[in-house]
Amino acid sequence: MQLSPFAPLEGLIAPAPPPMRVAFLKAQPFAHRGLHGQGIVENSRAAFSTALALGHGIELDVQAARDGEAIVFHDATLDRLTDEVGDLAARSATELERVTLSGTSETLARLPEILQLIAGRAPVLIEIKAKGARVVPLCLSVRLALSGYSGHAAIMSFNPLVVAWFRQHAREIVRGLVVSEEDKHGAKGVVERWASMAKAKPDFLAYDVRDLPSLFAARARARGLPVLTWTVRSAEAERRASNYADGPIYEKSP
Repeated sequence: MQLSPFAPLEGLIAPAPPPMRVAFLKAQPFAHRGLHGQGIVENSRAAFSTALALGHGIELDVQAARDGEAIVFHDATLDRLTDEVGDLAARSATELERVTLSGTSETLARLPEILQLIAGRAPVLIEIKAKGARVVPLCLSVRLALSGYSGHAAIMSFNPLVVAWFRQHAREIVRGLVVSEEDKHGAKGVVERWASMAKAKPDFLAYDVRDLPSLFAARARARGLPVLTWTVRSAEAERRASNYADGPIYEKSP
């Protein structure tokens, strides 16, 4: 691949991490929200245990409870995956621990419990769901959960302020920027992506597989930033992941 004439500047904006720091990202696929389906709910203990049985990495999401505690859950509302309704952020962590995932006996879990379940047996990617500028409570909760954790772990987020917070306050934790080019094409989209990269200075990218091949992603890989890709659900997506990324974040039935 021919590098951009701006490659030296790109390296200053988003320098590559030491290869050993991010080697674990390339060593296995990651199960998106755990290995779920056929009655196993996403981001559940059962989904994570099923992924662990295959020796695969785990990708999970965290949202902030009212008190800032990191709750392992994808949506901002409870409606889709539980029998209750309303904003997750309106309830405390203690209240959320009593909410049951639909069709199961499992309740929502705090991040430390899930990390204790994984116990370093597989790498984990923690996607931090935080919009806007109020990111500190959730970032701090995730940092505290990872304090002393002995397994391979990384955080990632669409929000560059989240990634920047970890760069400033927890540099030892591997950090990634989640990227989608959807509705962000042309020069304006490129400028937005570079603005996010400049704020975040990530160790890796987690790229929307629908956008691959991407010159932006290819340049990052050429500079030494690993590129993972989500969400790989089909043979065509697997081909794209194999050709244009360093590893898939996938979904399939157990």
